[in-house]
This record gives sequence, structure tokens and C-alpha cells, in this order.
Amino acid sequence: QVQLVESGGGLVQAGGSLRLSCAASGPPLRIYHMGWLRQPPGKEREFVAAITRIGLSTAYSDSVKGRFIVSRDNDNNIGFLQMDSLRSEDTAVYFCAAQMSYGSSASTSADDYNYWGQGTQVTVSS
Repeated sequence: QVQLVESGGGLVQAGGSLRLSCAASGPPLRIYHMGWLRQPPGKEREFVAAITRIGLSTAYSDSVKGRFIVSRDNDNNIGFLQMDSLRSEDTAVYFCAAQMSYGSSASTSADDYNYWGQGTQVTVSS
């Protein structure tokens, strides 16, 4: 099974940027849809962004649309989440996840993702 490791989290001021990475090992990343989800303090895990297996289609939550960009580099088995114009409400643990699916769309539901990284903390100070 694929193993995922996130990196790039940290503390940033509101309005700043961070780029998260998700390095995959094991089966090639290109066989999975990829998602980014987050869990704010005291809240449920929520969908952030997703990208299909070869990157033809992406999806975003309304709260990050226009500020975050999801991408992937299948040749190097790595995914990215570029986060700009960060807000205090973006503070959360961010997870990358892989979805094994024969469908053409990546899921926006955490329940549909089969493999998860350990998460990386993003803290946005106001």
C-alpha cells in the first residue's frame, strides 16, 4: 500500500503563504486520486482540495477556492498544496490522502480516501 508523508507546515502570519508537500512511497502515486483535508482545532476533518490521477481535474472547498492550488508530480511521486492569502481560520492539521478509485473524479469526502499521511500542522497568526 502507498505510504504518504506530508511536510511544509509551520507558523505563518495572516496573508502569508505556505507550500505543503506529500511524498509517496510504495505503489506509484499516479494510480491514486489525491486529496488534501484538514482538521481545525476541536472540529471535524474537512475537505480542502483534490486532484485526479493524472491531474486533469481539481476540486476545492469554497473556503479555499481562489487561494489554494493543488498539484502533483507523478514522475517524482509527490503532491503539493500551495496556500496563499492564509487566514487564521486556515489553522489546522493538514493531511494528504490517496483514493483508490476507478472513477474519473476525486472524492470530496474524507470517508472515500483509503490511505492517509500523518498530518502537518499549519498555524496562521492574525
